[in-house]
Amino acid sequence: MYHDSKTRWRISALNVRQRLPRVNWLFLFTVVVPTALAIIYFGLIASDVYVSESRFVVRSPDKPSMSGIGVLLKGAGFSNAGDEIYAADDYIQSRDALRALNRDGSVTRAYNNNDVSIFDRFNALGIDGSFENLFEYFRKKVRVDFDTTSSITTLTVRAYNPQQAQKFNRQLLELAEDQVNRLNRRGRTDVIQLSEQEVADAEEAAQRAAVALAEFRNASGIIDPEKQAAVQLQMVSKLQDELIGSRMQLLQLQQMAPENPQIPILRVRIGGLAREIERQVGLVAGSRTSLSATAARYQRLLLDREFTDKRLAAAMASLQDARAEARRKQAYVERIAQPSKPDEAQEPKRLRGILATLILGLVAWAILAMLFAGIREHHG
Repeated sequence: MYHDSKTRWRISALNVRQRLPRVNWLFLFTVVVPTALAIIYFGLIASDVYVSESRFVVRSPDKPSMSGIGVLLKGAGFSNAGDEIYAADDYIQSRDALRALNRDGSVTRAYNNNDVSIFDRFNALGIDGSFENLFEYFRKKVRVDFDTTSSITTLTVRAYNPQQAQKFNRQLLELAEDQVNRLNRRGRTDVIQLSEQEVADAEEAAQRAAVALAEFRNASGIIDPEKQAAVQLQMVSKLQDELIGSRMQLLQLQQMAPENPQIPILRVRIGGLAREIERQVGLVAGSRTSLSATAARYQRLLLDREFTDKRLAAAMASLQDARAEARRKQAYVERIAQPSKPDEAQEPKRLRGILATLILGLVAWAILAMLFAGIREHHG
């Protein structure tokens, strides 16, 4: 009797199971469960995300310049603001920008509080709150888009509070402006320091050349060998004229009055003139101390002084040009759109997320159902 009652219970249980609708476990796990989880997450758990947006350009007034320092500044990046644009964009997404933004811990507090869902919160489990982890988290909340056609940069910041999104966007924009200003100051300082160093070197060289020329004049006792030689040659010319005159007079007296007492005097005079002419010619040329030998060294020293004076004048003119060009060619950030304050959450797209999960589940269910049906046919 015991076995008969047990058999009857099994038969009744089988009849009940056959009468109940058959559960499709594949559909349940690929469609129903994921869609239900998506409804729970997007409907109850996911935090509202507010997006603040701003737009800016980096401009640099590029006026034509034909000066040499203008070409130097153009090569240093002052002619257009392309380098400053990329530098500002990269700086916004850098660790330095985040470190400056989170100096008072505002970023950590904004993205790690109880108002943010545990799935969206930074360091929700309290395991890794390092700066590198924060940087990897925050860089996903900041986006920089540069339009090469219009040179406009769009900065978007995502946060879980509209005030915080606007605040971080404004602060990042200010940091980008500071970065461009630092590049301007560095560029101006480098170019002007280069010109000032050139002026200092030119002044030192001009001073050395002037001292060398003064020492030469003091040592030789000659102001200008060329002018001194000209004076000596004029003197020699006059002595030669006197010598020729005395010789003609002596010749006349010897022919007309051989016993004239002036003849010995003229002979002494002619000898003295000849010796003086020879001495004066020796002073001009013919020895190491002559004016011709001294003139070569004097010319070299004079050319050095003239060259250094011209170099100093050119360096001072370049310094003035560098200061003017640096002031005129500085880049600056111009805001086209101020950081916006969103009045409603733009993310997540809740309905779209649920529908996407449902569609993907249906696709997965269809593929797996066809695959399993093919397997059963193959084995049947």
